[in-house]
Amino acid sequence: MDDAVAVDFGEDGLVPAVAQDAETGEVLMLAYVSPEALERTRETGLAHYYSRSRDELWQKGKTSGHVQHVDEVRVDCDADTLLYLVDQEGGACHTGRRSCFYRTIDGEDVGEQVFDPDAVYE
Repeated sequence: MDDAVAVDFGEDGLVPAVAQDAETGEVLMLAYVSPEALERTRETGLAHYYSRSRDELWQKGKTSGHVQHVDEVRVDCDADTLLYLVDQEGGACHTGRRSCFYRTIDGEDVGEQVFDPDAVYE
């Protein structure tokens, strides 16, 4: 019996996806996913997202080498948000941090620097 969940991509054809470290539970990033990005993620086992600013599909880590191996994709109760449980290679954030959530609201840097972004994104 096929119990696959129909994801509600809404009017703009995108849903938010939270990437979470499958082992530690650390929240790494949030990005948007199109139907094609979800399909590519499921086909390859590597996280794919949709860039709203560039208006294109992208594979996480294709430029930096810091890919996300997706262990599982979960869907929330309304089927309009995804959770990617991932094994992150290197950092998830383009700033060189392990997580995009590296600052407190007061501006305190609480994140781990894991790579030099200037060296990666020349």
